[in-house]
Amino acid sequence: MRLLYSAPNTLQVGHIRNLLEAEGIACQLRNEFLSGGMGELPLTEAWPELWVDERDFARAEQLLDELREPAATLPEWVCPVCGERIEGQFSACWRCGRERPQAR
Repeated sequence: MRLLYSAPNTLQVGHIRNLLEAEGIACQLRNEFLSGGMGELPLTEAWPELWVDERDFARAEQLLDELREPAATLPEWVCPVCGERIEGQFSACWRCGRERPQAR
């Protein structure tokens, strides 16, 4: 097993774990209950850790890098019903509720 990821709280580590397991990569969560030892232990030593098997490590690291990359910015679009300009990240018009037209 090899350490892939560590963060200050279990929610962050658990989220990454769920995403990796959805891709078929088995993970092991360690230090899940060490937060009670903070103050007695060095801070980062008590952080939850996500470990993966050595054979899955490269793929898990690649997926983690993809998660850290910002999403591509989608172009602004104009609602075909009411003519409202809508920012690219939205899939429906805020004014009339019309769904974004599919790109051809």
